[in-house]
Amino acid sequence: MGPRGLPPPLLLVLLGGWASVSAQTGVTPAVTTEGLNSTEAAPATLGPSLSPRPPGTPKAPAPTSTPRPTPVTDVATLCVCDLSPTQCDVNCCCDPDCTSADFSVFSACSVPVVTGDSQFCSKKAAIYSLNFTADPPQRLFKLVDQINPSIFCIHITNYKPALSFISPEVPDENNFDQLMKTSDGFALNAESDVSFTTILDAPDTAKYEFGVRLQTSDSFLRFPSPLTSSLCTDNNPAAFLVNQAVKCTRNIGLEQCEEAEALSMSYYSSLEILRVPNSRKKVPITIQSIIVQSLNRTRTRREDTGMLRPALADTGHVLLCTNVVLEVMYSLTYTDAGEVTTADLSFLLGTVSNVMLPLQQTFEIQFIQENTKPVPLSGNPGYVAGLPLAAGVQPRRGSGIIQTTNRYGQLTILHSTAEQDCLALEGIRTPVLFGHNMQSGCKLRLSGALPCWLVEQKVQSLLWGQSFPDYVAPFGNSRAQDVLDWVPVRFISQSANEKDSCQLPVALVIEVLWTKYGSLLNPQAKIVNVTASLISSSFPETSSENERTVLISTTVTFVDVSAPAEAGFRAPPTINARLPFDFFFPFV
Repeated sequence: MGPRGLPPPLLLVLLGGWASVSAQTGVTPAVTTEGLNSTEAAPATLGPSLSPRPPGTPKAPAPTSTPRPTPVTDVATLCVCDLSPTQCDVNCCCDPDCTSADFSVFSACSVPVVTGDSQFCSKKAAIYSLNFTADPPQRLFKLVDQINPSIFCIHITNYKPALSFISPEVPDENNFDQLMKTSDGFALNAESDVSFTTILDAPDTAKYEFGVRLQTSDSFLRFPSPLTSSLCTDNNPAAFLVNQAVKCTRNIGLEQCEEAEALSMSYYSSLEILRVPNSRKKVPITIQSIIVQSLNRTRTRREDTGMLRPALADTGHVLLCTNVVLEVMYSLTYTDAGEVTTADLSFLLGTVSNVMLPLQQTFEIQFIQENTKPVPLSGNPGYVAGLPLAAGVQPRRGSGIIQTTNRYGQLTILHSTAEQDCLALEGIRTPVLFGHNMQSGCKLRLSGALPCWLVEQKVQSLLWGQSFPDYVAPFGNSRAQDVLDWVPVRFISQSANEKDSCQLPVALVIEVLWTKYGSLLNPQAKIVNVTASLISSSFPETSSENERTVLISTTVTFVDVSAPAEAGFRAPPTINARLPFDFFFPFV
């Protein structure tokens, strides 16, 4: 009887397998010295002894599988560092082209051990070393059997084809019918191929996720784009929430404009987008506007949005094609649940002549979330004079910029009134507007009964406000996640230390340095540095009967640090022409 819970035959097979592995541990490696005709035997390594079988235990059956065949690659002849044919590679001890003179300049063997397949329980290993004590230095070579210590190793094999790659059977006129029977489940017609691919690529979720291609009733929404060249590729899919704007060209003859689908409006507007992946609900594409461009590039918007087809027009001396699609813009509205609700389309049609070929087309797609208002900007990209500065705080290192929803409250200063009472103005702020130098202030009455530290905290809260930002956006449309592009605010404190006096902040000076960025024709305002200086003054300690009035002020200054604009022009062409030597004959 075997142990409880383990069938006896299974236990005996495991014992037999362990005995087979242990029996192979005794090996006798051969050692060869380069340049000598002698071979010495290394001491044999004996495996662990097996305990005798208990009486009455049947002998384990011999394995019926085929022993592991001889490896195809001989490690004794394999040299992975032999890179130069008929030349000796430096420090390559297994290179057959190296001689004893070459070994004398070797420092060590770059590949000391070459082994076979590491998954087998027993494998051949070629070991190379150098004997520098000999004159000249010699190469030592050993061929040993290494034992894999892992219990999960291949000892015997019962499937010989698994040891090598099987060459696929090439279809021909004799075996085509047989291969068709064994390859069931794959269709060769176009309709099945499209549906099979769509099912594989379709997500399992019942909503669109970022980057998932938009599905249509037949396949997916195609967004022509240039890939390896500037030519348009129509099989590029449009991805969900990925705004794109590309330009590409088409090599189409003017005589083929009526037959070319890519030049017709119906090619882009006849599709229906699925509301969610693998859904039966479809969202039709609605044409919102059609703008027609003439040969002199004047544009006119059509009142109706009816379908127009390209048409050839022969004016006698030139051939024209009208109603050709030049620009296509998709505008898709989606919900926060990942559903597409509406799909709008706008066209720019134009008249094309032969001089405009190859034709350039522009494609754009944008996604707008439903029931959301666009975020107002202070410029695109540069700041516009009179609009508030975009600013925010970074709560921790590595995070994005956090901004208040009220863009007029992101960077503020004191608000001045006719009363000029600081306590009455607490909480009332004025936004900092780009390009506007500002100055505000108020008066604060102090009595000797108030401690200095309490007055200092009160004045600082009046100057800084509730949450003074530590980053300012360089452009009016800077994104909050691009932290490295934002300009950090430099804080400076200035005070005059006097003995037996109270240090109170009396002024906050904000200096904004900006420059003109971009083209000379349309320069954009960019903020490059922001400094906030807190200036403190010393006041003598007052008695409880005396009162003092302190003037608190805030100043904002914008400084243009643009370098003088220098228009760049191309160098005039030079004419490297040589006149004949007798050009001025007979005058010279």
